[in-house]
Amino acid sequence: MQLKDILYKTAIEAVKGPTDIKVGKVEFDSRLVGQDDVFVAIKGTLSDGHEYIEKAVAQGAKAIVCENLPGNAQAGITYVQVANSAAALAFMAANYYGNPSHNLKLVGVTGTNGKTTIATLLYQLFKSAGYKTGLLSTVKIMVGDTEHKATHTTPDSLTINRYLHQMTEEGVEYCFMEVSSHGIHQSRTEGLLFAGGIFTNLSHDHLDYHKTFAEYRDVKKTFFDQLPKDAFALVNVDDKNGLVMLQNTKAKKLTYALKTYADYKAQILENQLSGLLLKINEQEVWVKLIGTFNAYNLLAIYAAAVNLGLEKQEVLTLMSSLESVSGRFQFIVSDTNITAIVDYAHTPDALENVLKTIENIRTRNEKLITVVGCGGDRDKTKRPLMAHIASSMSDQAIFTSDNPRNEVPEDIIADMEQGVEPQNYKKTVAVVDRRQAIKIACQLALPNDIILIAGKGHETYQEIKGERTHFDDMETVKEILAQLNK
Repeated sequence: MQLKDILYKTAIEAVKGPTDIKVGKVEFDSRLVGQDDVFVAIKGTLSDGHEYIEKAVAQGAKAIVCENLPGNAQAGITYVQVANSAAALAFMAANYYGNPSHNLKLVGVTGTNGKTTIATLLYQLFKSAGYKTGLLSTVKIMVGDTEHKATHTTPDSLTINRYLHQMTEEGVEYCFMEVSSHGIHQSRTEGLLFAGGIFTNLSHDHLDYHKTFAEYRDVKKTFFDQLPKDAFALVNVDDKNGLVMLQNTKAKKLTYALKTYADYKAQILENQLSGLLLKINEQEVWVKLIGTFNAYNLLAIYAAAVNLGLEKQEVLTLMSSLESVSGRFQFIVSDTNITAIVDYAHTPDALENVLKTIENIRTRNEKLITVVGCGGDRDKTKRPLMAHIASSMSDQAIFTSDNPRNEVPEDIIADMEQGVEPQNYKKTVAVVDRRQAIKIACQLALPNDIILIAGKGHETYQEIKGERTHFDDMETVKEILAQLNK
């Protein structure tokens, strides 16, 4: 492929050398550069790709795309200066892989909570409807029936386009994709053609990265600002930020809600451990998922599926057979009738939603024991909020490690404990080792009690001082409850 074709739509500021040259693949990791490749130098949060330009040239790069042209430009190498390397990479990736997003219907899901559930259940629903379907999510990537491991909520733009290209090669018609605020801010979704965008909600998260809530909100909004006019923009208007997302979009504006007037409205008729009975736009449907937060998710799924061309009655029928997503309100009941729930809730809002859901389905004749931690090297301001919610809404709260990463676990727990009010002190205990914390919760539980293990959900690892070791909340609680039952 010629360099000039790969550069189509990039914001070029200056060029040194010819662009009508044949080049190999596009790379932004200098370690992967080979003969005749194009190296894109990106300024990342941990390192600056500009420092590796010489290395890339030494490894055979034929062209360099960068924001700052190097002073020691080498003969025979084409240098392209761009305004934003990350955005340039996204357009280049799309061009290199033949703009695969144009050959399928791609729907992006953004918001603080619910992204994984909505994207995954839409994948399930369209697959059940007989369509070849793709998924790009936090939990996994699906190309038709083939599963690939996911590493980020929104992968880098080369990875996104590589998977989308695979999907088009295999005849995939629909793809559902989580779109994170990091991914939007780092231009990973530039150059993609979306058939629709879904906004779930906005609450306290990622303020270590975005610094202010307004910036976090505005980054999400840019995704909707960039949707084309033949796409749909579907937003939750029970969240006051929903209408903000629609302000400048050219896409077809659609709303959903449980509490306020909207194009798609749902009412919860029954909410119990076995599922939900919903009335969606005057049609009743029984689903296996639990809780008010899932009522919102299912309403978004219904609206999106209808706007993608499925018949309303078919959508309702398919919804009734949807299964819960890994690590999202997954529960087991032990032989001694102890209910253990594992949920990914790692923000104050998500934790409160899960605890409210449990509150709505419990009889109050049982204890509710919550095991929760907070991630290291992440937004510290949410730690006391999480602890306040856990301690005030549970009969017993056990504070423990999540993924401490490079922080001292005891320091993270100390930050959490700042949010506990005096009347709740006696209900809390700190147990640094996560397995031990889950074991103590199981030992404290009596028949009919409920244990909530929050924060890690689908994750099958724990990250401590840069090292990942196997750890699965559901696997751990099953094993401990089985041992205690003997």
